[in-house]
Amino acid sequence: MSTLFTKIINGEIPGRFVWKDEDVVAFLTISPITQGHTLVVPREEVDSWTQASPELLAKVMDVAQRIGKVQEDLFDAKRVGVLMEGFEVDHLHVHVWPAYSTADFEIHNVDHNPDPAVMEATAVKLRAALREAGHGDAVPQD
Repeated sequence: MSTLFTKIINGEIPGRFVWKDEDVVAFLTISPITQGHTLVVPREEVDSWTQASPELLAKVMDVAQRIGKVQEDLFDAKRVGVLMEGFEVDHLHVHVWPAYSTADFEIHNVDHNPDPAVMEATAVKLRAALREAGHGDAVPQD
C-alpha cells in the first residue's frame, strides 16, 4: 500500500515541490513551523531512517543540508532546524525549516491553516533560490 508521500511523489495528491531527483524529492509541508518548512523524502518507501541504506540516508541528508543552506540565506534565519520523527507518515522524511529562536523548535506550534497564496509564493522563492545556488538540475519548474 502506498504511503501518503508516495501518492504526493506520484502526483496523486498535489505537492509544492522544490526538489526532484532520481532518489529524493522535497516539498513544502502543509503544516509549517515557519515559512519555508520543507520535507525531504526518498522516493523509495522506507519506514524509518534506521531502516534506510547508508547510501540513501546520506543522499536524503545531503539534500536536506543543501535546502537548509538556501533557507538560511533566503529567510535570513539564525539557524535551520532538522528533525526526523516519522509518527504521522510511515515513510522516511526529514523536516527542514528556518529557525529564529528556540521557540521555532516546538513542533506543536505548527500552522495548520497556512495561506495557500503565501505557501505558493514561498515555493516559488525557494525554487528560485535553489536554482541560484547551483541546484537547477534538481529544481522543478514553477
